[in-house]
Amino acid sequence: MSDFIGNWQALMVLVLAGVLPNEVWRMLGLWLGGGIDEGSELLIWVRAVATAILAGVIAQILFLPPGALASVSPLLRYGSVAAGFAVFLAARRSIFAGVVAGEAVLLIGQLWWR
Repeated sequence: MSDFIGNWQALMVLVLAGVLPNEVWRMLGLWLGGGIDEGSELLIWVRAVATAILAGVIAQILFLPPGALASVSPLLRYGSVAAGFAVFLAARRSIFAGVVAGEAVLLIGQLWWR
């Protein structure tokens, strides 16, 4: 079992320094935001800002890829995004189906073009 888990001290540091501080803020957000109306102007604005930030991060990763993604052809990166978006629309706006399709195109394309 230790081969599967690896270094347990590193996992404990990951949980204590990575997971727990984030979960505190999530629970606080749930507690404070529990009574906010989903159709309120504030929540609509927050959703719009979050969507814009996510779109910016995706665009940055797509056009200026970090790490190993930089070795993938730009045509393959753009094609996988287009395929994922097409499947997202075809599968009645299923985010899961779109992500799986985009990943599949990216992985299969990278293996095929090697």
